[in-house]
Amino acid sequence: KYLGATVASAVSVGSSDYFALAQGIEGFNIADLNWGSANAKTVTLSFQVYSSLTGTFGGGIVNYAGTRSYPYTFTVSSANTWTQISITIAGDTTGTWTTTNGVGMNVVFGMGVGTSYSNTAGAWAAGDYLSATGATSVVGTSGATFYITGVQFEAGSQATSFDYRPYGT
Repeated sequence: KYLGATVASAVSVGSSDYFALAQGIEGFNIADLNWGSANAKTVTLSFQVYSSLTGTFGGGIVNYAGTRSYPYTFTVSSANTWTQISITIAGDTTGTWTTTNGVGMNVVFGMGVGTSYSNTAGAWAAGDYLSATGATSVVGTSGATFYITGVQFEAGSQATSFDYRPYGT
């Protein structure tokens, strides 16, 4: 099983445009990360991706207010091949992170993100950045495909194997 996107018609992404896949995570589920404090925990984002395009792709970890972001990149070297990705992110020691039943953060995979929502990869920044500067624009190529599965966001600096659970659980 995977989440897939196919571009029906190429789009020229404007500076204030963005196309993305995103998943909100409830604040209660990130409270133990202690983000916004000196005790912020490191996390690892892991997933498998299959794309008809190769290159450097991007995404971001963003607080709900859109005031703190961590743009990241990952590389797809071979088209139409499942590629395992693992990204380790040092916890954010500043900023405000919702730790109640509201959205605490969004995990974003950029499909085509304009310059207003892009920033340098690999560092926390003040702002609403959904991807890394210069990342591959999936929506810029007619017929392009992008599939993703096995997404895990977990505390620690090592990705663990995907936790398969029965639907009823």
